[in-house]
Amino acid sequence: MHVVDLLEIAGAIAILVAFAASQAGRLGSHSRTYLTLNLLGSAVLAAIAGVQSSWGFLLLEGSWAVVSLIGLLRVMLARPAAPAEG
Repeated sequence: MHVVDLLEIAGAIAILVAFAASQAGRLGSHSRTYLTLNLLGSAVLAAIAGVQSSWGFLLLEGSWAVVSLIGLLRVMLARPAAPAEG
């Protein structure tokens, strides 16, 4: 097994862990952890797909990484709600 194979497996595991935890109700789909796992996993898989000229897989994983990054930035930049008066 080569280093690229190990990276590919690690990327897939990151995405699958996030998905399984979300489905089990242990991780919200808008949580930093969920979005970070998806971003890291999909970015690794997109990079490998690009190097291997696997264009369909690059489109899928690249899009997944961009969507995850946008979601993560939204969560990180969101202002906390003002406390309720009364």
